[in-house]
Amino acid sequence: MQMDDINKIRKIIVYKDYFEKFFVKQNKKVKDKIIWTLDLLEEIKIVPETYLKHIKSTNGLDEIRVQQGSNIFRIFCFFDEDKLVVLANGFQKKVQEAPRKEIIKAMKIMEEYFNEKRKNYNTLRI
Repeated sequence: MQMDDINKIRKIIVYKDYFEKFFVKQNKKVKDKIIWTLDLLEEIKIVPETYLKHIKSTNGLDEIRVQQGSNIFRIFCFFDEDKLVVLANGFQKKVQEAPRKEIIKAMKIMEEYFNEKRKNYNTLRI
């Protein structure tokens, strides 16, 4: 355990390269704000909806909310065992509701993650 991990409430991981593809396209100010927001999610127990909100009509999908100036970004994520936030895809928000295709993509990533985890767990048990 690293010294920084002592004060963390939860751990954030990136699953495959879905988030990375989004992150590398952003400018430095947006990247800094994303990192600041992720640090906040790791460090505070009760996260305000300003930064993390459950997506209605989904089973376990949340969105991390980042605003830099007038630009709004969303990063889909989900929890694994209450303490682990798994980052999925991200996008720049241009309309009020999150685009359905982005939600569907995030749901598929979440399903892929848990299927892979289950498969690896079952392989280890054999």
